[in-house]
Amino acid sequence: MRLRFVDKQWQQGQRMVIYGLVFLIMTLLILYSSNSNNDVYNQFKVTEFHHIVKNTDLKKWAGKEGYIPVHGNKSMNLHCHQCALVTSSSHVLGSHAGDEIDRTDCVIRMNDAPTSGYESDVGNRTTVRVVAHSSVFRVIRKPAEFFNHSENTAVIFWGPSTKIGREAKGTLYRLIQRVSMTYSNLSFFIISPSKMPKFDKLFQKETGRDRKKSQSWLSTGWFTMVIAIEMCDNIKIYGMVPPNHCSKHPQPKRMPYHYYKPRGPDECVTYLQNERGRRGSHHRFITEKQVFARWAKQYNITFTYPTW
Repeated sequence: MRLRFVDKQWQQGQRMVIYGLVFLIMTLLILYSSNSNNDVYNQFKVTEFHHIVKNTDLKKWAGKEGYIPVHGNKSMNLHCHQCALVTSSSHVLGSHAGDEIDRTDCVIRMNDAPTSGYESDVGNRTTVRVVAHSSVFRVIRKPAEFFNHSENTAVIFWGPSTKIGREAKGTLYRLIQRVSMTYSNLSFFIISPSKMPKFDKLFQKETGRDRKKSQSWLSTGWFTMVIAIEMCDNIKIYGMVPPNHCSKHPQPKRMPYHYYKPRGPDECVTYLQNERGRRGSHHRFITEKQVFARWAKQYNITFTYPTW
């Protein structure tokens, strides 16, 4: 009887150990899964914690001499007290911010984001439009949308000089030149070859990462934000989500990446795939937004729709 009792106790002890191990393993798996979902955000915090940032005075960073007129001898000397930077995010839909945006001193837009049909949410005025070399064709093939309705608008093109620079004399440059001569009421500029590398150096200084080595492409948002800081005393940004938005639990509801492409890719899926991508070059949207959050404290920048 004594042996049978001891044996029973030993079996119960074994079960308790096994149950304990199973519980421990399950807990570790849950924690691992949670951490995997937050990899991007956690990488952010580590990067920001270990990388010591020296404040860059973007007001004096490069100056306006870095903008080359495509036609004529116009100069990029625009200065605005209050700017509205309207993103292409679908978060602007339903904001009814159009009138507020149009009342702002200067309105800045990106690439081929339209206003027609979306005026109640994004307004109709455009003071500056920043266009990537990859978006030139999409902008130029819709002159009625992007040029006919504009007066005294500056269009700033950015990209490698091999694609849009004067010395390239390729298809893109000829297209830009032709349009600039046709629409003389507008001012067309190309970011100079000497200024383009400065955007890369700024990215490295602010993030601690070499853009080329980390296989990153700077986004149009990066160029637009820097340009806006150069020319504006105060900036209100419409539609930009905070850097931790896509790591929230539960996951945010699906939102199209562009407000004018309702069937386009999901915004968070696009952000996370680009941030995690290691094969080929990707935009680091989330990393850039982390920098923007820091710049907001230096340069009178506020965010709305959503507010953060």
